[in-house]
Amino acid sequence: MHLVGLISDTHGLVRSDVFSALQGVELILHAGDVGEGVLEELSAIAPVDAVYGNTDPTDDPRL
Repeated sequence: MHLVGLISDTHGLVRSDVFSALQGVELILHAGDVGEGVLEELSAIAPVDAVYGNTDPTDDPRL
């Protein structure tokens, strides 16, 4: 079985409890409204796939 973490609406802020909540996941899915720097922070835990939300730039190739 694979363990996947799901997160959304971070708006540029990764709270400290996110790291413990996502500890051990093999993949993180971010469901939009990511914000600046969040994907880099989350990728320290596990690979991240993300989609853009209404506050994210539609031309960001990572989303």
